[in-house]
Amino acid sequence: MANIQVAFLLSLLMALTFCCLTFAVDPASLQDFCVADSNSQVKLNGFACKNPAWVQANDFSFSGLHNPGNTGNPFGSAITPVTVAQIPALNTLGISLGSLEVGFVTSNPDNRLISKTLQKGDVFVFPVGLVHFQRNVGHMNAVTISGLNSQNPGVITIGNAVFGSKPDISTDILAKAFQVDKNIVQQIQGKF
Repeated sequence: MANIQVAFLLSLLMALTFCCLTFAVDPASLQDFCVADSNSQVKLNGFACKNPAWVQANDFSFSGLHNPGNTGNPFGSAITPVTVAQIPALNTLGISLGSLEVGFVTSNPDNRLISKTLQKGDVFVFPVGLVHFQRNVGHMNAVTISGLNSQNPGVITIGNAVFGSKPDISTDILAKAFQVDKNIVQQIQGKF
């Protein structure tokens, strides 16, 4: 009986070890984004990535949610899909809508701005962790719907984070990072 208990405990310990190893995976992407290359012959679980140098703003956006679908069917409803087939950048990401100028900047060393002006019903995807913006360029209030990758994501605005931190980031550090005089840094910090 003791041998059976020891064998059971060893089996349980091994199962828990493998289970914990399985769940200890970091789901973060290895690159800024992976825009789907639907023309690639490479077969993956998902799509191969398009060369980042060939990526355009249209790869991150979709127009058409403002168009009503055909509801003259037995269910009385219509679905407008917004998947990786419509937005290739969804290959590894998750959505924002509105009437705005939107964009993001790729990582160093390229620091490439990818931007687009959205109209009613358009969708744009921001890659996780990249500096991005949205600005209302219309003459009315804009409404957006955003899907984020956390149940409580928070907001980090660059100006507040850099120039309004508590305590202040040293003016020496900021002057060197932004390549400006310390007095300019102090003037900007005074606004936050």
